[in-house]
Amino acid sequence: MLQVNLRPAELSVGNRSIHYAWVIVGVGSIMWMVTSSIRFATSVIVPHLQTELGWSIFAIFVAFALQWVCAALFSPVAGWIGDRYGVRKVMLAGIVLFVSGMVLTGAMDQLWQFYVYYGLVLAAAMAIFQVPMVAAVTLWFRTHLGVAMGTMQGIQGLGTALAIFLVFGLVGLGLKATFWIPGLAGGAVLLLLMRLFHNEPGAVGMRPMGASQDAPTEVLLKGPIAKVRTGLFIRQAQRTHAFWNLIGIHFWGCAGHNIILMGLVAMAIERGISLGAASAVYGTLTIVSTATRFLVPIAADKLGSKGVMAICFSLQTFPVLMLLFAHDLWFFYLFAVIFGIGIGGEMTAFPIINRQYYGNAPMGTTYGWQLLGGGMGMALGLVLGGFLWQYTGNYTGAVWAAFGLSLIGVVSIVALPNTAHHLIPDWESALPPEARSSAYGQGAAD
Repeated sequence: MLQVNLRPAELSVGNRSIHYAWVIVGVGSIMWMVTSSIRFATSVIVPHLQTELGWSIFAIFVAFALQWVCAALFSPVAGWIGDRYGVRKVMLAGIVLFVSGMVLTGAMDQLWQFYVYYGLVLAAAMAIFQVPMVAAVTLWFRTHLGVAMGTMQGIQGLGTALAIFLVFGLVGLGLKATFWIPGLAGGAVLLLLMRLFHNEPGAVGMRPMGASQDAPTEVLLKGPIAKVRTGLFIRQAQRTHAFWNLIGIHFWGCAGHNIILMGLVAMAIERGISLGAASAVYGTLTIVSTATRFLVPIAADKLGSKGVMAICFSLQTFPVLMLLFAHDLWFFYLFAVIFGIGIGGEMTAFPIINRQYYGNAPMGTTYGWQLLGGGMGMALGLVLGGFLWQYTGNYTGAVWAAFGLSLIGVVSIVALPNTAHHLIPDWESALPPEARSSAYGQGAAD
């Protein structure tokens, strides 16, 4: 009979030992997938909201934009809370917010309710399950971080693709079913998985994957000491050009591609494509992006993030112009494949480039600042694209806006420094001895 040992430090199946870091990746991936997939899948119900509730494309896009703004503003806060107190303590609040937001959104019949329930409540939940949780997963790896991040990004992308088809199937049953079924089922899954998640290897007496056996077992410092560490690191990181440029890159890229992501179904319908076929096009884009979501972090980890990000940004920028000439279904599918390759890698290299620039410094707050830029960009793109679309009566102006915004991101990547060396390797030297990590000075942070 096959024996399974489920204790984290001794995890094994038969005679094969498995590092618990991979369990953390699996748990984090599913949590992220459950809480974020509905964000992009909601684009499928845009025509339903227009026809059944009488809301304009601009009003709907404002709701989507509000969610990105709120998630963006909460991202640095969520990252700071995770850095200071640990991820598990904020997860329960995230679960409550997620389930509440989904149930309330399903019951809405007024536009202001869409803004509050979808735009505010769900936004806070998504920030909790993205920023501090992703940062925590990186602490479990000294090697194979690219594979870990690629796996998380790939599963999240796959979840979005499945959610698109799920929402398309449920929307015929009404808004309640569309949001209540995945909301309640997802909440139950999150509660079960939270029991398996640990903030860092030291919490269960382990070392990160790839750490040497003589490396100390490090437990994250919390409370006032963590506040000192995080504050000092952020002040030093903010003196580097890369800190601000990465925020800007996330801003420009997200501003450009969110116009396309949230409007593609409606764009195809505007050109005479049926809702079912348009949803399939969007699903194809998401499926294709899943592959690059997995591969790009691995490539960024091995080859350096700067070049990989430049290629992906270019592939999400120049193909957008294809939509100006798209009329036939096959052409929309072609666009979905090419754009999907680019969009899948545009966002996924950020956790890797943070580690390449800043080592094992408290990453939650830094990553949160980058997601603040990304979220604000997502919002700006939707508001600008929705306004141009409604003002001109077609989506041509929105497409040109998406192209221009993404192009600025491509240019900004050129200004990034090389990722071969940490930018502030000795940042802990300015800390008092009691606030330094146990790995400081022993090479464990490299």
